[in-house]
Amino acid sequence: MTAALAVACGGGSTPERPAATAKADGPGSVTGKVSFDGEPPVRTPVKMAADPNCKPGPESLSETTVVSADRGLKNVFVYVKDGLGNAVYETPVAPISLDQMGCRYEPHVFGVFVGQPVEIKNSDPTLHNVHAIPKNNEEFNFGQQDQKAPVVTKTFTKPEIGVSFRCDVHGWMRSYANVVTHPFFAVTKEDGSFEIKGLAPGTYTIEAWHERLGTQTQQVTISESAPAVMAAFTFKPQV
Repeated sequence: MTAALAVACGGGSTPERPAATAKADGPGSVTGKVSFDGEPPVRTPVKMAADPNCKPGPESLSETTVVSADRGLKNVFVYVKDGLGNAVYETPVAPISLDQMGCRYEPHVFGVFVGQPVEIKNSDPTLHNVHAIPKNNEEFNFGQQDQKAPVVTKTFTKPEIGVSFRCDVHGWMRSYANVVTHPFFAVTKEDGSFEIKGLAPGTYTIEAWHERLGTQTQQVTISESAPAVMAAFTFKPQV
């Protein structure tokens, strides 16, 4: 999807970035786990009865705080916050897909480059509207009638962590975009694990962001002799 077509779809123009000169081909990696310290919240079923066209499935449970049996915390965005200097990385041309399926967003948390297309589609037999509420980027709000509605492409022009997507028709639907300028990020899996690869030797600040529990940071150092490092984050329940 070209930048011009993204603009035509209401995504806003993307400022010219300097030519990409850096590559994510370093020997370094950061692996680890994000854990939840406390009694895991019960994932309650989402009440969808207000719309008979919403077909809840086994996954139609609250997504705000998802904790595994061994206290791993899912859907945490982990990324390099500092340490890359002025390095410029090539923006991927392959789009990120954001779907509305079973009256929920999929994925719930995702990362995307500045200027990378986000293709938004509706796979449900009911009306949704997609309302993005950023702080640094341009807000947008549009409807998609049902699964026959055309895909809409949007782009973000500035880095921003935790851009909220919601459906104003179905208030339980939420998704979060994390807009970055480099490929060093991950979203934690079901067990809370993550891996960030391709880092050059250096000292980096790693941040873990959760939609409700906030952020934590940790500094790691990658060297030629010790390219693989571990990072662990633990979030506590909100009081």
